[in-house]
Amino acid sequence: MDMNFGMRPETRALLARVAQMIRDEVMPLEQAYQEEIGKEDRWGYTARQAEILEGLKARAKAAGLWNFWLTDSEKGFGLTTVEYAYFAEEMGRTPLGAEVFNCSAPDTGNMEVFERYGTAEMKQQWLAPLLEGDIRSAYLMTEPEVASSDATNIAMSCVRDGDDYVLNGEKYWASGAGDPRCKVYIVMVRTGSEDAPKHQRHSMVVVDAATPGIEVLRPMQVFGHDDAPHGHMHIRFDNVRVPARNMLLGEGRGFEIAQGRLGPGRIHHCMRSVGQAEAALELMCKRSLEKEAFGKPLALLGANFDIIAECRMEIEMARLLCLKAAWMMDQGDARAAAPWISQIKVVAPRMALKVLDEAMQMHGGQGISQDTPLAMAWTWQRALRFADGPDAVHRRQVARAELRKHTQQKI
Repeated sequence: MDMNFGMRPETRALLARVAQMIRDEVMPLEQAYQEEIGKEDRWGYTARQAEILEGLKARAKAAGLWNFWLTDSEKGFGLTTVEYAYFAEEMGRTPLGAEVFNCSAPDTGNMEVFERYGTAEMKQQWLAPLLEGDIRSAYLMTEPEVASSDATNIAMSCVRDGDDYVLNGEKYWASGAGDPRCKVYIVMVRTGSEDAPKHQRHSMVVVDAATPGIEVLRPMQVFGHDDAPHGHMHIRFDNVRVPARNMLLGEGRGFEIAQGRLGPGRIHHCMRSVGQAEAALELMCKRSLEKEAFGKPLALLGANFDIIAECRMEIEMARLLCLKAAWMMDQGDARAAAPWISQIKVVAPRMALKVLDEAMQMHGGQGISQDTPLAMAWTWQRALRFADGPDAVHRRQVARAELRKHTQQKI
């Protein structure tokens, strides 16, 4: 089967503009933006932060560099998933990259849900401002009381009461829910009884973040970091009433929606991981040539030649696997693409962690401090090994697909 991992000439020119803006405009402001966090309200934006972020977004939008994630859509640039991989890689070089071009998680996945499954009212109220980058959103699935790696365990109660559904329970790791611009949640809930088929017991419902009965309990911390003002929040729902019309597709169709949402989201994370690894390797190489110890550049000491070479090779291998997974998605068979998405979901964060670790080591004590972006990047790459399914679950899926080639038994 012929596989094409390339880009059309017009897309390549577009990518060059994105890459130039990231290097010339976004990355130089990254440190100034980070230094503003916590100066005032930790869960708000200082005037300087807003100036940086909204200014960059306005310039990107004015230049037509906006909503690249709308793959295979007449509303966007009509990129294939393979082509978008190159854009996501570039955006992954900096924490600000994705939002500047309105390609941030979890908004991209939520926008896809609204586009595919939302009513006209939902599209007007939520999708339109999300596409403009005027608001943010969150996706609430994981729960503190169950092993959410098996999504059939999701237990948040959602009971029909007249023209409303009533929600009770807790969610955590609600990424982006700390942001004051977060106005809407898409929530995975339990609607079916034990008698219903296992994958028809859950539904997805759209919830206005300002609905009475919603209480943000705390921000979850990753290695002591709360990721303000974005945040990954622990939220309680206490008799939260949601109009019945906010149910997506209908009761029992939550897993159908989830598979359409999580597949692209998983691979987008991996694409950005490749970009983050590239940025780390660049910092590592510059450091190794600029700094000296024992009378020699660091590059010439110890095993640093081998370390740099291994990092380059591992990045290239991960990129190729990412592109193959993207190509499989472009073929339109979600079941066939799933094992490839699972493979790269394990490989990309693991590779990025190794490159970041080596880059930190090359920088000495500075590498684990706030003076470089490396330590924070490592923190969130480590968290990515849990996001959208932990490594063990994805390895299980890869192994099952492999074993099915050799047996008729149910694996």
